[in-house]
Amino acid sequence: MKAVVFYKHGEPEKIQIADVPQPKPAHNQALVQVKACGLNYFDLQVLRGPAAEGSPLPFWSGGDIAGVIAETGADVTRFKTGDRVIVNPSLYCGTCEFCRAGEESMCETYGIIGDTIPGGLAEYIAVDESSLMRLPQTFSFEEGAAVPLVFQTAWRAAISQAKIRPGEDVLILGASGGVSSAAIQIAQLAGARVFTTTSSADKVEKAKQLGADFCLNRNEGDYWAEISRLTNGRGVDVVLESVGAATWMKSLQSLAKGGRLVTIGRTTGRMVEMDVRLVFWSHLKILGSTMSNRKEFADVMKLVFEGKLKPVIDSVYPFEQARAAFERLAAGKQFGKIIVKFDQ
Repeated sequence: MKAVVFYKHGEPEKIQIADVPQPKPAHNQALVQVKACGLNYFDLQVLRGPAAEGSPLPFWSGGDIAGVIAETGADVTRFKTGDRVIVNPSLYCGTCEFCRAGEESMCETYGIIGDTIPGGLAEYIAVDESSLMRLPQTFSFEEGAAVPLVFQTAWRAAISQAKIRPGEDVLILGASGGVSSAAIQIAQLAGARVFTTTSSADKVEKAKQLGADFCLNRNEGDYWAEISRLTNGRGVDVVLESVGAATWMKSLQSLAKGGRLVTIGRTTGRMVEMDVRLVFWSHLKILGSTMSNRKEFADVMKLVFEGKLKPVIDSVYPFEQARAAFERLAAGKQFGKIIVKFDQ
C-alpha cells in the first residue's frame, strides 16, 4: 500500500510517498481503508524527532482518521465491511487502575495512533473494534477526519478539567489551531465569554465567526494588556494553554484570583519558568489534560453529529501532495484542520 512516510527525522522536505506492507487485522480488529486523515501539530513533532532514539523507520503519522471498513477480524461483531467510520486515536491497555476507572487517557501505557504506532497517513490501517465509531452519511470523510483528536482534547480540557461555567471568561491561545478552533466552540456552547488570540486580520474574523467574543491579533500591540483592559483588570477565569514556554508566565498572570490554567500542549517548548508566589497568593489551579476518556469522546462526538459543534477545515490535499500539506502546517498558515485525502 501507499503511505506518506519519512525515513529520517526533520522538516517537511523529508516527507515522501512510498510502498509499505499492508497491515492484517487481528481477531479483534478491523482493517480500515483510509479516505481522509487530518494533520495535527503533533504530526510535526513526530516528524521532527521522537523523545527516545531508536524508533523504527520508515514511519508515518496521522491520528485523525476517517474511512471505510475493508475487512474484519473473526471477533468483530459491531461493524461489517463497507461501514463508514472514524477512529478514536487513543491507545490504552484496558486493565490498569486508570482504565478500570474509566480514565483511559491516563492509562499507564497510554499512546496515540500516529505517534506510538504508525498512523492514518496510509491507504489502510488496522485498528481495534473498540476504537471505531460510525460516521453518519451526512458527514463527508474530510469532515470526519477533522474531528476526533482535536474535539476530544478540547472537550476534556474545557469541560472535564476546567469545568467552564456560564458567564465565565475563558482565554484560548492560538485560535487557528485544530484544538483551539474546537475549544472556542465548546467554551461558547458552555456559556462562557471567549477570548482568543491569532496572527492576522483574516484569522480574527474567522475566530469570531466560530463564537469568540474577542479575538486579539498578537502582532498588533500588547494583547495581554488588552485582555486586562477588557476584563477591567480582573483577568480571566480559565486559560487553555497550548503554547508552553513562550506564554506560560503571561498566561498565569492573566488569570483572576482562583483561576484555572489547563495545559494541553507545548508548541514553543516544554520547559517553563514561573513565579510560584503568584500561584499560591492568587489561589490558582494548574491542571494537565491529554486527549479524553471513552465517555468524553462519545459525549463530544454526539454534539458534533447533532451539528452543535462543527468541524473546521482549512484545506484538503490529495495524498500525493502530502508534503505541501505538512509545509502549510509548519508555516502556521492554516485556520482549522489540514486534511490529506486518499482517492481510492
